[in-house]
Amino acid sequence: MTPPNFPDPGDPAVPAPLAGRPRVLVAGAGAIGGVIAAKLARAGHDVTALDANREHVARLTSPGLRLDELGTPSVVPVPAVADIAELRGPFDFALLTLKAPFLEPVLTGLVSRGLVRTFVSLGNGLIQPRVAAITGSERLITGVVEWGATNIGPGHVAQTTRAPIILGSSGPGGHDSAAQLAGILGAAAPTVIVADIQGHVWAKLLLNSTFSGLGAVSGLTYAQVAAEPPGEWLAYRLWTEGYDVAVAAGLRPGEVAGIRPADLAVHAAADRPRAAAALAALLSRLGPTKASMSQDLERGSPTEVDVINGAVVAQAAALGQSAPLNQRVVELVHECERGARRPGGGTLAALRAVAAGRPLPPPLPAAPARHPSPEPGARHG
Repeated sequence: MTPPNFPDPGDPAVPAPLAGRPRVLVAGAGAIGGVIAAKLARAGHDVTALDANREHVARLTSPGLRLDELGTPSVVPVPAVADIAELRGPFDFALLTLKAPFLEPVLTGLVSRGLVRTFVSLGNGLIQPRVAAITGSERLITGVVEWGATNIGPGHVAQTTRAPIILGSSGPGGHDSAAQLAGILGAAAPTVIVADIQGHVWAKLLLNSTFSGLGAVSGLTYAQVAAEPPGEWLAYRLWTEGYDVAVAAGLRPGEVAGIRPADLAVHAAADRPRAAAALAALLSRLGPTKASMSQDLERGSPTEVDVINGAVVAQAAALGQSAPLNQRVVELVHECERGARRPGGGTLAALRAVAAGRPLPPPLPAAPARHPSPEPGARHG
């Protein structure tokens, strides 16, 4: 169904699609969004970026976005605007790569102006119900970006790792719409369509709550975190805590970065060799990644910790359980946001103190598979 106020494609004031291709809006042209926008533009797709940083927008349009792809530099001009009022619809897809704190105002503006047919949630954390509350679930496709990128500065981003983009098969038009979107996103990364997207959302949440959480409190990359004396141990403990919450909620986290989430869960000393092998495999793909929350802290921007680690805490509370390590990450990151702490060894040690002396958790019995409770992270967002 055409959304209310959606421009009539037959109106001569509405721009014609480029060579008959779908029109794509990338809302949030930072690290992930910038890489995707540049690669789509380079492949000849009809793409426009929306970003609030006017200096960044100016450089995207001329001379172009400086894109480093695992060490290979290029400059790609990307049509971009800094204000929703400057957009001329319609857009077939809006890729939502915004940080969680900025979702609502941008989505409200796009929906109220009827600029977009289908929205695609590609952000971190458990944000999908928040997005659906504004767009309508019938107009939303959920996706997961597994590779990492860094926002170096205005007009300059870097892709630091390679991995696929995962899309859910449900959404407007069902599989056909997802297949069309996968064909577009294939220019940015190999794109896979799955039936159980929530399992992949939770797998990415485990990745972020563990390594983005540890990266935020330490200021280190994924590989550097694991190389620190308490870092590897903390990674196992955080991952296990989040994994057990997911299992207790009846969820089945899907494969992420080439590993099975169960393989990184440590409930006994005998699990360590298996977990060490899984960690080595994960870091071989994602080791150079600098956590998005760490980048936020460096820029003095609000982080997404409330919809990442906070989402694990909230889901645990909904089950009558606790997630003390994730809770402590939330507290420490907020202290860093306020300037009361700085990322580094001291903050990492403050997190370690929570886990010190606690026995390894026994494996939780798996609950019958069911849908997750309404967005655990909503109360924090």
